[in-house]
Amino acid sequence: MNAEKIFKDNIKYEPANESGSIKVICHKSDLVENSGVCALIDGEQVALFYLPHTDKKIFAVSNWDPFGKANVLSRGILGDIKGKIVVASPLYKQHFDLESGICIEDTAIKLKTYAVSLEGDSVSIG
Repeated sequence: MNAEKIFKDNIKYEPANESGSIKVICHKSDLVENSGVCALIDGEQVALFYLPHTDKKIFAVSNWDPFGKANVLSRGILGDIKGKIVVASPLYKQHFDLESGICIEDTAIKLKTYAVSLEGDSVSIG
């Protein structure tokens, strides 16, 4: 199975997490445990990480790597640095905290984060 998928349908979406409304973006079966996938929401790439062993279970950040200047973070390696769940960019290996979006190596850099939840089989953003 390809670790990165782009989920699309015919529903018109507003920019992710800015409209204040909750939208179902994919199903649990579309996710890969302990890995990332990419969802395309109204032209924005959002990296979704499904970590079933954590309390939150699912995390969402911008897929854009500000150092590598490419949409690649959904392909990053997941890990833990000092108790923070992070994704390492597959390009230059900077680590981003999945809760806050802050870069561990350069705290002046922060990814956009999204409110995301898993309810039953539905993954919702907003």
